[in-house]
This record gives sequence, structure tokens and C-alpha cells, in this order.
Amino acid sequence: MSKTRLQLTWYNKDKALIPTESGKYGYIWVEPSDPRYCEIHTLIFDEYVTGRQTPKSDEFLYSERADFVPQEDNLLILGESGDVLETLTRIPELADKYLGKVKLVYIDPPFNTAQTFASYEDNLEHSIWLTMMRDRLLNLKRILSDDGSIWVHLDTAENHRMRLLLDEVFGQQNFVAEIVWGKADTSRNDARQFSEDQDYIYVYSKTENWKLNRLPRTAQQDSIYKAPDGDPVPWIAKPGHAPGAATHQGMVYAVQSPFTGDLLYPPVGGCWRLGQSQMYAELSKYTEYELVELDDKEKRAEICGVPVADIRDGVKAILLKDSLEIAKVNAQKVAEGVLPDVFFINDGKRIQVKGHLPEGGITPRTIWNFTDVGSNRNSKAEIKALFPGETPFSTPKPERLLQRIIHIATNPGDLVLDCFAGSGTTAAVAQKMGRRWITCELLESIFNRYTRPRLEKVINDMDSGGITKTKGERIAADSAELPEGVSADDAAIFNSILNKLITDNDEIRQDKIIKTLKALTKTKSAKEVINWRGGGGFQVAHLAPGCFDYDPKLERVFLTTAAKGDTLIRSVAANLGFRMLIKDEAAVFDARRGNSLLKVIDGVATAEIVDWLVAQRESNETIVLAAISVMDGVRQHLRRSCKGSRIVVIPDDIFHFTKGGEE
Repeated sequence: MSKTRLQLTWYNKDKALIPTESGKYGYIWVEPSDPRYCEIHTLIFDEYVTGRQTPKSDEFLYSERADFVPQEDNLLILGESGDVLETLTRIPELADKYLGKVKLVYIDPPFNTAQTFASYEDNLEHSIWLTMMRDRLLNLKRILSDDGSIWVHLDTAENHRMRLLLDEVFGQQNFVAEIVWGKADTSRNDARQFSEDQDYIYVYSKTENWKLNRLPRTAQQDSIYKAPDGDPVPWIAKPGHAPGAATHQGMVYAVQSPFTGDLLYPPVGGCWRLGQSQMYAELSKYTEYELVELDDKEKRAEICGVPVADIRDGVKAILLKDSLEIAKVNAQKVAEGVLPDVFFINDGKRIQVKGHLPEGGITPRTIWNFTDVGSNRNSKAEIKALFPGETPFSTPKPERLLQRIIHIATNPGDLVLDCFAGSGTTAAVAQKMGRRWITCELLESIFNRYTRPRLEKVINDMDSGGITKTKGERIAADSAELPEGVSADDAAIFNSILNKLITDNDEIRQDKIIKTLKALTKTKSAKEVINWRGGGGFQVAHLAPGCFDYDPKLERVFLTTAAKGDTLIRSVAANLGFRMLIKDEAAVFDARRGNSLLKVIDGVATAEIVDWLVAQRESNETIVLAAISVMDGVRQHLRRSCKGSRIVVIPDDIFHFTKGGEE
């Protein structure tokens, strides 16, 4: 029986989409070989915007991130996302720079929720939406580096279909995680049924080479680790056992206490937390031990929850080699110093192990609460602060959410791409974190009113919101010394609750014990921490207008009014796969591909032009002459004059389209 792969299918899956109108959402179906779909649009570079970095001040504290070099190699593009991705991946000069070089793709595409938002139409029919996303995902996969990842942000409208589509494009073996973002900090009483509190972010790697960065530990998380025995590495006490006796029978055995001589077993259903070799090594730090086979199958079977006949043979106990009297003296000396990683409590009747302070941060979890990464309310406040008096976006994303994603998926200097820019949050956060970025926005009104101005504010240090600053952490007041085991946050909460409890009772407020408690738990906020000081810059660009159009009724390709001069030259070069040459006064040819030289003529190809071009090339070079029309006999004349050369008639020889999709 042949194996078949599970695939998502939809109406017109074999077709392609083109915009119904430039600069707006709205698409129509065409054949994949339609010139309007196949044409590569060139990129026109506009001005380069440079920012300034604010010097440091004694008024603030500065994080390590405030010293990152502000990135300058960034690209902001006005243009349709599908066309932009084709441009970045297929124009040779841009492909050299970006193809396979992007470390992180984060996209927050139109959710297709059958609603019309103020800034864009979000009501694409399912099959149109899937085709639109499929075409972009294919190019996003190409632009990702082998150690890169893509993060796709959705709500419940299309998340189930997108998961299958991502499996199809990236391979289900490269699925990494489904992250749930708790975006709502309050319930919505106007909801028709349930108040929807979450969005979903699907994470896929391009290959198995992807490795994530762990999240930094907080002072609050570290505060629970202590070293009461003088251990150089702080630790917390963990139970000596863990669940899983039935499947870890080799870790169910007797351990003899050096303090009591009793045989200690893990509880029913549990096994020792450490492997036997490690357990033996740690116990041997107290006194001499040996491995002995006991007749304890019934006891071990009871703990494992299996019949005696099914209990594993050959699992030995760890018993004292010394006499109990000697073992107890030796163990007591050890217990008075730095404890081994296995230690005894309750006068030697129970075993615990040390859980040392982890190195390398915290493994990210898949549920992200708004208290950690921000909510929809936070993100709207960030946008309002940047654009007072306006509410341009219904569902912007908070900077802390993007900060976590970019931290996990990239390192400073890496390249981040978002092809649905909107307000520009991804690029803004990437810049503040020392990453390079590319982003594009379809709607010119959004681009000029919000996306570009926001990024200009970022590089000029005029954006003090989002992740630019971190509120100073809570610390003990100058006159206070917090008791051991009490964090500054704990003390602040205690003090606040205490004040509320005694606010209406003058007698209690004057009590010496109350005053002492308040003094012991008095805290203050440390200085505000600055994470971003501005600086860097970005290149502004836009997609050139299309040079080729197609009339389905006539089944003919036509040139548009934009197809002239430099626009036509660059378009022909791009669509034929040629690399533009640097222009100077002596330059004759427009572009090159290997040993082949391209010359584009906005007019008629004649024998005189052929002779002139042949005289300008090296002996090993061939010529591609692209022209609007060709005089009779000129094709043969070029082939005779320069073997291997050819003439391309614009547009017929660039796009060969016939109904049914055949080229």
C-alpha cells in the first residue's frame, strides 16, 4: 500500500492570487503562470533615515541592552507583502543579502475574522486567505536561515487551518510549540457567548538546527535559593523521590540511613529522584556504603504497583558497610558542614536532594500571561502614547510580547522580518534590542501616518514607552534590613496589606510591634532602568509599479504606462534574472548574469545597435538584447556576430502565457 501524506485542501488551491487594486486588500484568482502574478517588482530606494543616540545620565540606571550598537542596516518597504517577498528572494542583489539570512520571521497577518477594522479589511474568504498565506509562507521559508524560526500569530478564526498549512510548508517534524498568549486583562461582558482571552502563536523551525535562548531569571525567582550550609551554589530542598515507580523500577530500592540504620524506600508510586550511581556517590560522602541484593521483591513490587512476578531482578540496595556506630559518627560530622547533594532530615528518617540554582536561564513555557508580556490594553496604551488622540489599531501587540519572542529566537545583530508591519511594533522592538530588521506595509496611509513615524521616533529616542524603560525594582529602604527569606516584593505586599488593616485604628497604628514590623518591611523603588537610547537608522523603499499587464480576453501581455526608462530596464533585468551593473558614464550594458550581458532598449533593435554592442563586450561574453520591437533580420545578425547571444522582445519573450496555465 502506498503511503500518502495528510494535506489540507481548499477551493482553487492550485490557483494563484493577484490584488484587485494596488495598495489595498482584495484578491482575484488567476493561473500560476499569469504575468500579473509572476512579475517581479523591483525595489526603489528612497531616503535613508538616521537617528541619534542620547548620552547616558546619572539620573538613570542602564541595562546591558542600552549599550548594544544601534543597528543601521534596516529596511522599511511600502508594498504588498507577497510582492515584497518575491522581490527580496528573486532579485539577485537582494537575494544575495537576504535569502537564507533571516533568523526570525514573526507575522501577525489579517486574522480573517469577518470583521472590518479601521486600518485594514480582515474579511477574506477562507480559501483566499489560505492561498494568500500559503504563497507567503513558501517565500518566508526560503528567506529563513537554516537555524531560523517562524512565529505565526493568530486568533481562533483560522488557527486550526493554519496549523495544517504550516505542517504542509515547513513539515510537521519542525513544529516547535503552540504558545497561548493571555491577551485580555479583564473579561468582556459584551461577548455573545464566551469572553475570548487568548491568541495563539505557532512556532516552527526551518530545520532541526534551531536552538532557543532561555528566558532570564528574575531576582524574585532567584531569591528562593539559599545556602544555609555554606554551599557556594545556592539551592532549594527537593523531595528525594519523584513519581514513576512502575516505569523506573531500577530506581526503587532500599537506602540505609547512617543516622538510624533504618531502610528507607520511596513512597508508593514513587522512585528515587537520582539514579543509583549518583545516589551511591552522594551517600558515600557520609560514610562507607556497599551495594547488596536484598530479598525485598514484595516491598519493591508494592511501591511499583505491579505483581511480584513482574518486578525487575538485580536491583540492589545501598547499605552501610561500616557499623551503625561508626556510620553515625561519620555522618554527623558531614551534616555539620556543606551537605552532599543527598541529605537527611527528620533525624535521618527522610531523604531530600539539593536543587541548585539553575544556570542559563529559564526554559520558556507555552502559556504567556498578560502580566508577563502585556495585554491588548497595554498595547493600545503604547500606541496612544505615540500618537495622542488617535486609536489607529484595534489589535496592536504589546512590545513586551515581541521582546520575549525576539529574545527567545535571536541574538543581537540577527535579522528579523515582519511582512505585515501595521504599526511597526516588530521593527521597533527589534531596533531597541539591537537586531536588524525588514518590514513592509501595504497601506500607504498606515505607512506614512504610523509605521514610518513610529520607527523615526524609535531611532531618535522619542519613544519612551514599551520596552524602552524598566521600572526600578523594589528594594529594601535605606533604614531597613529585610529578614532572611523575605524578598522586597513580599515585604512591600505585607506592608501594604498591614497599612490597609490598621488604617482606621489609631491605637494599633501606635503599637510598637506594628511600628517595628513596618520598619522591618519598608521598601523603595530603585532608579528607573533605561534599555534603549535611540540611534541607528533605516532605508525607506517602495515597490516599483508593474511594467506588465495581461488581458485575459485577448490572452495578451501588454506594457503598462510605467514601463519606460530606468523602471523598464530594472524590471526586465529582474524578470530575466540579471544583476544590475553599477552605472557610470562609460557603461554600455545594464546588467549581467555570468558571462551574459543585458542591454534594454526602449525602442527598436537594429543591426547598428547590435554592431555597437558587440564591439563593447569581451570575447568570452554573450549579449541579451531586450527591445520593444526588432527589425527584420536583426536576430540572425546578432547570433552571427556574437555566438550564443539572443534578442528578447518585450513583453512577449519575457512572459509566454496561454490559458490553462501553460508557459
